[in-house]
Amino acid sequence: VPDLDRRPPASRGVRLLGVLAAAFLLALLTVGSPDASEGGWTLLADFGRAALSPATSFEGAGTEAYRTSFLEGLAGAAGWTLIYAAAALTLALPLALGAALLAAESTPLTERSRAWAALATTVRSLLVVLRSLHELLWAVVLLAAMGISSGAAVVALALPLVGTLGRVFAELLDEVDGRGATRLEAAGCGPVTAFLVGRVPVALPDMAAYAFYRLECTLRSSAVLGFFGFPTLGYALRASFEERHYREVWTQLYVLIALVLVLEAWGAALRRRCVA
Repeated sequence: VPDLDRRPPASRGVRLLGVLAAAFLLALLTVGSPDASEGGWTLLADFGRAALSPATSFEGAGTEAYRTSFLEGLAGAAGWTLIYAAAALTLALPLALGAALLAAESTPLTERSRAWAALATTVRSLLVVLRSLHELLWAVVLLAAMGISSGAAVVALALPLVGTLGRVFAELLDEVDGRGATRLEAAGCGPVTAFLVGRVPVALPDMAAYAFYRLECTLRSSAVLGFFGFPTLGYALRASFEERHYREVWTQLYVLIALVLVLEAWGAALRRRCVA
């Protein structure tokens, strides 16, 4: 009797595509088709044409969100976008590393003390909470508490970053080869010293590579914070878009894309050097 459950991978792929297509059609029918009026298509065409001629100066005097020349203001907004992202990563890294040392399953203290085991469980739960809320939701909460300030922007970016980095760092510590730590213990080192010397340095290259990747993600989130009033690229982008100055919008988008590409190239070079 042929085994009907053993289908070739191609047929399983076709079935999966069929299920996804059916789900997409069902969602489209449920939501409804977009209401594209003639004016909407005209605006879309204007926006597309503006991509070919990005602005180098303000299109109108009423949208000078930077309160300076367009290019100078654009450079300043790009600088603040980078500053917020870098500051958030700088704040998050030591907190995430400390949380990872406690949350990792391979941490020796959790096996020898109920108090440390309870603390590790608490830290893991806290990391879940931190990464469950998006940066924008944290920004909404912190705006009510701290107002529009650099501190609120950095903390809003750093909190979910601590949760994500802490979880990944803990997994990297658990996944590295633990034979070095075992040999150090056999040679007479204490379990904590063996863990810190035998495991942490081995995981550090992967940690550094992942942290740099998260910097790229944080840069995009930093730009989006501008929609809440922070002086990043998103702030002036929103003002230009509301005034339908699409050439300005495309210039700002191109600057953001350039920043992400530069960080991506830099991060790729770092990953090649750190992760062999």
